[in-house]
Amino acid sequence: MTSYIPLLISAIVALGFVFTTLFGTHLLGPKRKSVTKNENFECGVESQGDARYPISIKYFLVAILFVLFDVEVVFFYPYAVNFLEMGVQGFIAVAIFVLFFLCGFFYVIKKGVLDWGK
Repeated sequence: MTSYIPLLISAIVALGFVFTTLFGTHLLGPKRKSVTKNENFECGVESQGDARYPISIKYFLVAILFVLFDVEVVFFYPYAVNFLEMGVQGFIAVAIFVLFFLCGFFYVIKKGVLDWGK
């Protein structure tokens, strides 16, 4: 049980910091509200129209696929660093990983997700 004491202390300090910061900003923050202060401001450009206009789902699919494949590529780093120590077994594991990776990529291409012409 004594080995958990540092973890408990870290959790208490982290939660204490969070609650102190939240309470402190509420206590010390400005109290005056006005129409001008509550207005959205971005780069000095006046906002106009509604921000909720429809955007093609293709944009979101490409963004999600980018994140998905980008994260998968991160898993190649440990192999690149330790490829000599991993030997043939490591090579086979990475080859299987690449196979799954390519299966997903070909599935995305077959579904036409990356075809912007449609």
